[in-house]
Amino acid sequence: MNRASLIFLALLAALLPLSLLAGRVWIDPFDTRATANAALILAELRLPRAVLAIVIGAGLGAAGAAMQGYLRNPLADPGLFGIAPMAALGAVASFWLAPLLPAAVAAWSLPLLALGGAGLGMAALALIAGRTSSDAAGGAGGGIALFTLAGLMLASLAGALTALAITLAPNPFALSEIVLWLNGALTDRSWREVALAAPLIAAGIGMLALAARSLDALTLGEEAARSLGLDPARLLLLLVVGIGLTVGAGVAVAGIIGFVGLVVPHLVRPLTNRLPSSLILPSALAGACLVLAADSIVRVLPFVTELRLGIALSLIGAPFFGWLLIGMRRGRL
Repeated sequence: MNRASLIFLALLAALLPLSLLAGRVWIDPFDTRATANAALILAELRLPRAVLAIVIGAGLGAAGAAMQGYLRNPLADPGLFGIAPMAALGAVASFWLAPLLPAAVAAWSLPLLALGGAGLGMAALALIAGRTSSDAAGGAGGGIALFTLAGLMLASLAGALTALAITLAPNPFALSEIVLWLNGALTDRSWREVALAAPLIAAGIGMLALAARSLDALTLGEEAARSLGLDPARLLLLLVVGIGLTVGAGVAVAGIIGFVGLVVPHLVRPLTNRLPSSLILPSALAGACLVLAADSIVRVLPFVTELRLGIALSLIGAPFFGWLLIGMRRGRL
């Protein structure tokens, strides 16, 4: 475990207890007269929510680091390149299909379709732009443009189909559920969602970790990487499955939570040797910290209703994305 991992692991250890205590009703651990249901609030409401924030943040952080390593593109992110919108499209489709399915199948339709959408999006992006962009000079110039256009196409298609699903929503309840899901949140999540997402995201991060050494070789260029024994098909399969699992499982239980995969690798990279193999684990831990901290903040903001987590992170991520664009124009990235 490198220095960056230790730093973010320590930060996560500090944030977790604060997250458990924070909320509309603060819990004072030193108050012996605390409410009788404080233990129930911690065990059944705040702890599963905190664990889910850690799990989802870790998956998004690792996916962002892997995508940036594969594309050699500092602007790569599962949300910006259409992966998360495709997963959301699958989740939205479940609101339509669930009433038509047997009860036992309908209960699993949302996570399965979200995972399928994420995997389909990643596979389509790889097929459209992967081979051609890997021949571009270091992922710059034409490579960035190609991947950006391919990602925008996927995101636009998913957005249009999602808007169609909203327009044709069969009833106000389905419409409300779709809109809330697209904004992303961890409100009212339980251990059921943790049990669903955690194994899938852990498996996805494991796939991305297996791809790390190949991503290191790819930084030398595809031809040099092939001479070192890189198997492009195996690498692409690991990335498709890994990013599909991490992003799809997150969307399946929490909706779209954007910009984590974009922001986190840039925060971590100065603390590492900048190779993908040294970036994936620290990015997972930093992503867990970011989502956990953001979720704690939205719980204590003095609003009538809780600010959606996806909106809060977009308010952070969009200006950061603009700063990255300015940095690229000035040659800092």
